[in-house]
Amino acid sequence: MDGSSYLRPYRSGSAEITEKRSRFLARVEPVESESEALAFLDGLRRSERDATHHVYVYGLRDGALRYSDDGEPHGSSAMPALTVFRGAGVTDFCCVVTRWFGGTLLGVGGLQRAYSAAAAAALRAAGTAEVRLWTRLGFTAPYSFYDRLCRCIEDCGASAADSEFTDRVRVTALVPAGGEAGLMERVRDMSAGGVLAETLG
Repeated sequence: MDGSSYLRPYRSGSAEITEKRSRFLARVEPVESESEALAFLDGLRRSERDATHHVYVYGLRDGALRYSDDGEPHGSSAMPALTVFRGAGVTDFCCVVTRWFGGTLLGVGGLQRAYSAAAAAALRAAGTAEVRLWTRLGFTAPYSFYDRLCRCIEDCGASAADSEFTDRVRVTALVPAGGEAGLMERVRDMSAGGVLAETLG
């Protein structure tokens, strides 16, 4: 992934697993700030006061990274959950794995497996989305170029976001940042200069 794009959770996701009667409920939330991550964690702590542990980890694109084993043995819970997100290359997330103790000790290895499995299942439920910087381009063309223009936009990995039809057709396209020059050149070649192109932002 280049510097203009990154992966984050697509939506909220949750998953539950049971290990020797201990219940692990993992929740993943896309977040954009530490305050959002902490609000998510605090909400779960308040609503599930009967839980034994609320292990959490969150990581943001700005480099903020926090995690806590919340009373579990050191290295047995938060780090295995964090490894899931690092391995997937995901940022701007908060993951909370809530555990209700089932009466049987799992040992460090058992806890590591349970916490990582719960976090991975919750991330799968949330899905991932690639976030990237886009540039808006505007094209004004005669109607005879409309179909070829739309194909050209798609062939360059861009997307036609809007079309306006008056005496000419005006198409607004979204192109991944850095791809503007290539798309404009292809449109210019395709139309022999018959399509007017401009950068909108």
